[in-house]
Amino acid sequence: MLQPTTLAFLSDLKANNNKPWFDANRPAYEAAKADVVQLVAQLIEELGLVDPAIAETPLQAKSCIFRINRDVRFSSDKSPYKTNFGAWFNKGGKKLASAGYYLNIEPGNSFVAGGMYMPDPTVLTTIRQEIDYNLNEFEGLLNDPAFTKYFSGLSREESLQRPPKGYTVDNPAVEYLKLKSFTASHPLPDAALTKPTLPKQVLNAFAGLQPLVTYLNRALVE
Repeated sequence: MLQPTTLAFLSDLKANNNKPWFDANRPAYEAAKADVVQLVAQLIEELGLVDPAIAETPLQAKSCIFRINRDVRFSSDKSPYKTNFGAWFNKGGKKLASAGYYLNIEPGNSFVAGGMYMPDPTVLTTIRQEIDYNLNEFEGLLNDPAFTKYFSGLSREESLQRPPKGYTVDNPAVEYLKLKSFTASHPLPDAALTKPTLPKQVLNAFAGLQPLVTYLNRALVE
């Protein structure tokens, strides 16, 4: 579970997203970050029981948690800080381009997610080939009760209007082949974040995602 002060810090940061305020409230940030690190470390340990690939890796919380500083170089929004804590769980941490699990902590917009977001063209081609060759398996994991309990299917964000090059409109997998990302998400209400049941709730959702994550990572090595 998280401390209410962690959520309060994020809410205050959203209302005061500037360096002078952040510097003046750095102790509150450090306490919130330590709270998130503790949660992420617990999730890593228990996620290893769900996903063998995680268990085989000496993954550390600091390798999973994203920096709170925003990269504003190419953004019209020059707010210097993110208003969330985000953590990416896979066998190599946030810097490894593979499928994995994501936890977003943000008042009013917390969620559990997983899969693979916007892979590069080479990886995307490989995943599409895997889905085309093994459509039954792919649809089976999306229809599994462990998945559907938490997720209503894959996100259609930025999907193609037409089939990608090399595929036809009558391909049975065409709606999946149009995707540019292969992700699913499940919202977490603010009230859930400060309850002792939070780790179990997150891990249950991760367990529902595990077959999808494994399927996508298998495609990367075949």
